Amino acid sequence: MIEEGVRFVQRFNGANTAGEGVNDRDGHTNLKERYDRQGEVFDRPVAALIRDLKQRGLLEDTLVVFCTEFGRMPTLQQTAGGRDHNPHGFTCWLASAGVKAPFSYGSTDEFGFRATENMAEVYDFNATVLHLPGLDLETITYLHNGFERRLTDVHGHVLYDVLVS
Repeated sequence: MIEEGVRFVQRFNGANTAGEGVNDRDGHTNLKERYDRQGEVFDRPVAALIRDLKQRGLLEDTLVVFCTEFGRMPTLQQTAGGRDHNPHGFTCWLASAGVKAPFSYGSTDEFGFRATENMAEVYDFNATVLHLPGLDLETITYLHNGFERRLTDVHGHVLYDVLVS
């Protein structure tokens, strides 16, 4: 699709269409069993995609984004064998198209519970992703409830530290 000029491709992983724990990366229950299956159905194909994009010369101009709606607690949920949502410590990753590599931005406390260094809001993450293809976050707006709104509302600053200069 990318070779044919498609500008946006999304691979969603979250529906339970193939049975709980197969296509659903949500980690509330049976964490080890669930993630062992994920290695086969998601992790290896993603690695192959990135390798393929690189071999075809497309990775340099293709932004690969991995994100979810929440981080995960560093502790197990009581009697569930999984981990609950954690809004205080969150990991997303970006590859190529102007992003430094290898590079980490921010960190959590020693326990993995709360962000402590280079904390960023989801608005900042979104602003950075939207900036990479050249979208101007100050001028592009959409009509919502009678008001012109920015793509990241009134929030969001590009995280220039994660970008190649």
